[in-house]
Amino acid sequence: MKTLKNELIYFATALMFFTRIPVPFTIPYSGEIMNKSQKYFAWVGLLVGLMNAGILYLSAQLFNLEIGIVLMMISSVLLTGAFHEDGFTDMCDSFGGGYGKEKILTIMKDSRVGAYGTIGIILLFALKFLSIQALGTVDLMKTLGIIILAHTSSRFISGTMIYTHQYVTDIDVSKSKPLANKPLDGMALLVGFISVLLSFSLIPDWRLLLAFALAYLGKICMGWYFKKHIGGYTGDCLGAVQQVTEVLFYLGTMIVWKFI
Repeated sequence: MKTLKNELIYFATALMFFTRIPVPFTIPYSGEIMNKSQKYFAWVGLLVGLMNAGILYLSAQLFNLEIGIVLMMISSVLLTGAFHEDGFTDMCDSFGGGYGKEKILTIMKDSRVGAYGTIGIILLFALKFLSIQALGTVDLMKTLGIIILAHTSSRFISGTMIYTHQYVTDIDVSKSKPLANKPLDGMALLVGFISVLLSFSLIPDWRLLLAFALAYLGKICMGWYFKKHIGGYTGDCLGAVQQVTEVLFYLGTMIVWKFI
């Protein structure tokens, strides 16, 4: 019983960290609890994906597909507090406007959004909208499953950075300070991957494994780029990886649907 209670605390902590969904104020918090909540990051993605898919379906019935996608994107930003989008814009500004590790990290800590971040997020949203529109035009119901899978997979893939790359920056001022701790064991990684398998069961199509592979390849490339310029990853880098791999999953799905 105590084990189940602890696991619920870990999940609620991950939910509190990545979304604005209310959780009980009585839930205890510590760096150790935050660290152990890593196993549920992808499960939060599954929940966010389900809510986004539901909003898209209802909005598409009330209005049309295009308006439904816009309303879904708005609700997603409100639901997560633009947590990952903020990381993406910071990443664009820092790597676009900085040269050298120190300058890049200094810009990354600046809360203001610059030209690179603004341009980057506009292009990202445009690509996300157009790719979901293209998929939804072919098969809306399958697209709902793909959205769930993309949200779950991208958060799982982003979380693997904790296991494959070194955390950098000033830990005391980082907004993802709890993530700087030592990664958990393989069992915790498996718990997260189960949510991905569950998402795949909603739309059993082996071709989507190729879309997942493309998204993971994107993470590898971004990880190489981060390591080259700053020696590892930051919290903003994790947010950027989530956003980019989500879009890559949509694009990968378009490719496999068209050619395979």
